[in-house]
Amino acid sequence: MLTCLNAPYVKTAISKGASGPRVIFVHALRNALLPLITVAGIQATGLINGAVVVETIFGFPGIGNLMIDSVRNRDFELTITCIIVAAIAVYLMNTIIDILYMRLDPRVRLT
Repeated sequence: MLTCLNAPYVKTAISKGASGPRVIFVHALRNALLPLITVAGIQATGLINGAVVVETIFGFPGIGNLMIDSVRNRDFELTITCIIVAAIAVYLMNTIIDILYMRLDPRVRLT
């Protein structure tokens, strides 16, 4: 956020007479959110994929524990289904991140 506040477009907005909250929320925060969204998306997909490890170690019921049990029991249909559900969850998370990028950065809309 500090880097965005020192950017030329923020200084231009201030020199044009934009109010303090407008400069922060409209000009600086929009560009400061892009790296935050990237990191949050990576962390969210890691949580989805890390469910297998956490649920197995702590014995929580869930799709990760179900996947490990299906591998142990050699239930290939259930294993493939669990993998597809996890893949769909990661795909949806990446789609949400792309939509947020398009809403925040007008340069992404053009490509």
